[in-house]
Amino acid sequence: MIARLLGRLVQAGPAGDLASPDGLDIIVVANGCTDDTADVAGSFGPPVRVLSIPVASKRDALLAGDQAAKDFPRIYVDADVELGAGDIQALGAALGRPGTLACGPGRDLDLAGRPWLVRWYYAVWERLPEVRTGLFGRGVIGLSEAGHARMAGLPPLLADDLVASLAFTPGERVIVPAARVVVHTPRTARDLLRRRVRATMGVNQVAAAEGAPEATARTRPRDLLAMIRATPLIAPQVAVFLAVAVLARRQAAREVRRREYSTWLRDESSRS
Repeated sequence: MIARLLGRLVQAGPAGDLASPDGLDIIVVANGCTDDTADVAGSFGPPVRVLSIPVASKRDALLAGDQAAKDFPRIYVDADVELGAGDIQALGAALGRPGTLACGPGRDLDLAGRPWLVRWYYAVWERLPEVRTGLFGRGVIGLSEAGHARMAGLPPLLADDLVASLAFTPGERVIVPAARVVVHTPRTARDLLRRRVRATMGVNQVAAAEGAPEATARTRPRDLLAMIRATPLIAPQVAVFLAVAVLARRQAAREVRRREYSTWLRDESSRS
């Protein structure tokens, strides 16, 4: 999985040799990994630097990476997505514009070979207004130095990408069409539900946390109704979307009662 991402990132982009002092500094944080992630990442050599921490915590991994990073802007990338060096440079250029504190790339969903239920769910999900304009659900977030300072003052939460999106006004954040990220969707209905349970837990935690930005990214019935009015043939997909959402909310409530946001329900199928 990490090789899939790094294989594209270390290719020379428009700026030339990424191993030069003026190129990218890629920091891979292996957080509590028991596989060969650190060894695989280390095999790429410069510009890749590898850090290993004993705790399987995404927040701790982000903190370790921040401590090792030297410059701004900074682009935070999940290991299970794909983008190239040119995409990183486009995000960096966007963050250099006055008033832009945060950014994300355009999103391409990998739905090849997925079952119909997964494809129908995402046919609706990617049309939602908040999904189209928000920074979450992309696996990539870029921050300027001022944007990083704002994020540093927020409480630690499960849905870090949602918090990053909500922390900035529409005028302070931007989606960069010139940058594209491939998001690998779940390969099974069960893994889709796991991913949606985790997302629902994150939204609920943001809504309940003191000092967190207001959680405004919930799906609204009027958005779904408007979708059906515009495209009546999508009604069956909307029904599937609603069914998955209801199941995810019920299971998320049970997980919170039992484990208090401590469980990371990871979708393993999209990481291979």
